[in-house]
Amino acid sequence: MNKKKIEDLISENDVCLFMKGTPDSPQCGFSMAVSNVLKHLNVKFKGVNVLEDEDLRRDIKEFSDWPTIPQLYVKKEFIGGCDIVKEMFEKGELKKILVEKKIL
Repeated sequence: MNKKKIEDLISENDVCLFMKGTPDSPQCGFSMAVSNVLKHLNVKFKGVNVLEDEDLRRDIKEFSDWPTIPQLYVKKEFIGGCDIVKEMFEKGELKKILVEKKIL
């Protein structure tokens, strides 16, 4: 597993979304949903396209111990996948975390 590459991406970007596709061109509905939530909140984030790197696609699941993509990290903390991010957004919890971590 390329743990260092994943740690570097998470460390170098306050908000990092491992996704299928890019923020401007998501390749799955779940990645699009999380990307749209972040855009709606005016969050600057790094989108990492796991479709470009099969090893990264496999390794990020092992790294987070989370079986699906997308995966959202905020200030090195794993937040969750699509369902969790959407639920947190709807309850106002995601915005609260982003404010606490001085992203918003």
